[in-house]
Amino acid sequence: MPEIEEFKDKSIREEVINIDRVARVVKGGRRFSFRALVVVGDEKGQVGVGVSKGSDVQKAITKATAVAKKNMKKMNLAGDTIPHDSQTRVSGAVVLLKRAAPGTGLKAGGVIRTVLEVAGVKDILSKSIGSSNKINIAYATVKALDELELKENWVTS
Repeated sequence: MPEIEEFKDKSIREEVINIDRVARVVKGGRRFSFRALVVVGDEKGQVGVGVSKGSDVQKAITKATAVAKKNMKKMNLAGDTIPHDSQTRVSGAVVLLKRAAPGTGLKAGGVIRTVLEVAGVKDILSKSIGSSNKINIAYATVKALDELELKENWVTS
């Protein structure tokens, strides 16, 4: 796949979150393949998540990375934290992100932590509620970051 090779960019950080072996049932038995969940970001407010399948692990990771880079979005961050609290739901996974004071650190676990690290968030509190499905949590975290509005854009009466 030569079109994927052009993505070699040093400023983009790629993290493989999860690799699963999946199967489809055919007449002769089961056919196994691999599904990869990859998150990419520039640590300056851009982040993307990609999921893809391939016949071997390396193909799945390469395809998922290309999907993640294609779906990168710019997030509205306020310095090293977020401008306000955000809660989002994707399927059964609920992600709560809370603004934190400078020096608090990244208080997050698992998938949320990885997504926030590659996005460049340094001070934040988070909680994952409901489903523990890694794919849904990753998408919910990106959706929560995408819904953030900068203080200048707030509508107040």
